[in-house]
Amino acid sequence: MKSFGALSKSSQVIAAEMADYSKKSFEDGTKALEKMFGAKTVEQAIEIQTDFAKTAYESYIAQVTKIGELYTNLAKETYKSFESNLPKATLVK
Repeated sequence: MKSFGALSKSSQVIAAEMADYSKKSFEDGTKALEKMFGAKTVEQAIEIQTDFAKTAYESYIAQVTKIGELYTNLAKETYKSFESNLPKATLVK
């Protein structure tokens, strides 16, 4: 039951993180597009696109790292409950 509770809680945290990231990513893309429409020159448009691409990439890498850590913690928490039961199972013959 502990393992199921850890799985459920961690899954909810991961889902919330992904939803927050998706929302922020969409908002950032919309802002960048609005800036692109307001660009006066091609050079400004290229600069806006370059800045957006750099920011989007950095944000993506940070999010992937965070999600990776959440999955690692999920695996550790799930394993703990099995680990505590493992010696009991091997002693019973």
